[in-house]
Amino acid sequence: MDEIDGRILAELQDDGRLTVTELAQRVSLSVSRCHRRLRDLEGSGAIRGYHADVDPGALGFGFEAVVFVTMNQEDRDTLAAFEAGLAAIPTVVQAQRLFGDPDYLLRVVARDSADYQHTYDFDLSALPGVHRITSTIVMKDAVRRRRPPSR
Repeated sequence: MDEIDGRILAELQDDGRLTVTELAQRVSLSVSRCHRRLRDLEGSGAIRGYHADVDPGALGFGFEAVVFVTMNQEDRDTLAAFEAGLAAIPTVVQAQRLFGDPDYLLRVVARDSADYQHTYDFDLSALPGVHRITSTIVMKDAVRRRRPPSR
């Protein structure tokens, strides 16, 4: 990864809908060289995909909770079943396994607190291996989707 690759990534993070021609102009490359670098970045996994940044609130999901889960069992099968269960809950928009306690950090969206309570009571607490769930309500996003540092 060199400076030009970094500029390509920065431009795409600002506007993922750029055409290769527009991108090439912005990073001062020919279209063919830019396209080749873009494919290399995709192939290496540096670019995982392209998506729209959708506001959950605009879709009626204005309630968000950060959820910490501590497991009572951490064997491979239990963790796999827990993670498969998380993937099946559409309102879990992010899930990360952590070192230490708690074991997982989740971001869960809901229409309101009653909707979140239903998810908590019937979905999250029913997952295999769960020992404790702790939630806190998100007040606002202070920093959102910041690009990774270049170095």
